[in-house]
Amino acid sequence: MKQGELVYEGKAKSLYRTDTPGQLYVQFRDDITAFDGGKKDILSRKGSLNARVSAKIFSILEEHGIPTHFVRMCGDSAMIVRDLRMIPLEVIVRNIAAGSLVRNYPVTEGTALDPPVIVIDYKDDARHDPMLNDDIIVIALRLLTRDELAGVKILAHRVNAVLIRFFDDLGITLVDFKLEFGWDGERIVVGDEISMDSMRLWDTATGKSLDKDVYRFEKGDVLAVYREVAGRALSGGEQK
Repeated sequence: MKQGELVYEGKAKSLYRTDTPGQLYVQFRDDITAFDGGKKDILSRKGSLNARVSAKIFSILEEHGIPTHFVRMCGDSAMIVRDLRMIPLEVIVRNIAAGSLVRNYPVTEGTALDPPVIVIDYKDDARHDPMLNDDIIVIALRLLTRDELAGVKILAHRVNAVLIRFFDDLGITLVDFKLEFGWDGERIVVGDEISMDSMRLWDTATGKSLDKDVYRFEKGDVLAVYREVAGRALSGGEQK
């Protein structure tokens, strides 16, 4: 497949047109950032690790009837995806209290959230991704109807149920994660990526961080942690 013109460049991925209508080439770069890009580095092979884990997760979701934009891997650090009309929302599913939920509210870190909490932010770095409520999404911004928003939340919960089981098999606790969605014709599907960059993961036995928090808060070698997660994810964790 021929890689065409650059369509979009984010913090850690670049999207290109292809010679197949309706499909994009996504290059996972080795960039790593935190704090709205205030902290930046380049880590060799990081893009490949995220791409392969994301492809694995998309494939598992598809096997469970959850639609995604994923088509196939293309090399070691890129994938072919369907060209979605993205919805500028970040849908965060929280199973355990951590991160901004603990910083901003009187909730103790490690508190189990049952049922899981869904938080939705407006995807806009300039505004620091402000949190939204349903009325702002539906009435003020007119991004989705109430029925469409309800459907997004149902999809998010379905993804969560599949991923909890997947990571549990790997000895990893899925604390929280971010999803993005887009329109594929008339249906809303999961887009973007699901990788160590967009999840908060704890080792079930030790409680140590296995995600970008290692980089954010200088807890150790983040690339070694990403390799560890990829090693577990790509070699096991088949769904029952």
